[in-house]
Amino acid sequence: MAEQLRLMAVHAHPDDESSKGAATMARYSAEGHDVMVVTCTGGERGSILNMSFEPADLASDAEAMTVVRRQEMALAAEILGVRHRWLGFVDSGLPEGDPAPPLPEGCFAQLPLDEATGPLVELIREFRPHVVVTYDENGGYPHPDHIRCHEISIAAFEAAGDPDRFVDAGDPWQPLKLYYSHGFSRRRMQLFHESLIAAGQESPFTEWLAKWDPSRPDVLERVTAQVECGDYFEARDRALRAHATQIDPASRWFSVPLDVQRELWPTEEYELARSLVDTTVPEDDLFAGVRDRVLA
Repeated sequence: MAEQLRLMAVHAHPDDESSKGAATMARYSAEGHDVMVVTCTGGERGSILNMSFEPADLASDAEAMTVVRRQEMALAAEILGVRHRWLGFVDSGLPEGDPAPPLPEGCFAQLPLDEATGPLVELIREFRPHVVVTYDENGGYPHPDHIRCHEISIAAFEAAGDPDRFVDAGDPWQPLKLYYSHGFSRRRMQLFHESLIAAGQESPFTEWLAKWDPSRPDVLERVTAQVECGDYFEARDRALRAHATQIDPASRWFSVPLDVQRELWPTEEYELARSLVDTTVPEDDLFAGVRDRVLA
């Protein structure tokens, strides 16, 4: 029997998996591949971002917030059809102010790199993914946990196959490809904005586009793979809504009708960062090159 293809997506907080590459994961899972989401922290320091959520004061109780966010994550994973594992680190929070306050002692972003990398190496060796997906060096946005998530994903990708590294973390396993997930493309937002305006509807992207620095390059300049997954946008949105503390069901996430999204932009975007197999960019499949080696 041919070996099953496996993909691991490494994220900083619960809900990140549903806003970054969720439709791709749902597609690969539906096609019979084994998909695992790894969440580095519990989101303990997250705020209630959904103003309609009750009770609104939940964020003041870290223990209760942790329980709720774990429940939300379990539901999102079920909707997407993926496995899920926690790395067990503590949310660093997003420091605000000028100057920003120091990060809390013992939080994820403050740990020594090897200490934060070891549990991910162990999980890679246990799950044995062929493809790993994470954030780029900017973290997608500059949250300290997102940047640290990038750092440990790179370090674990490089260490997991080395028998001399993390010798107590299981038998070595070398993933074959590493991708950065990309979203928030200006071109994509512009396309949706124009579609809404043409339909006589209000666009939630007006203010965002007006503030966009024209000298800032579009992330699409870095994209090397676009995975068609429009049939799974509904699952993506259901998974997002599962994170009820974080996602307002009336927010801009859901402002563009799914049929319009499928017509105008039916893909999710990625950047190939590491590859140990032959492949040609642009790609339309994160397993490109991997299928030939593994399923032969």
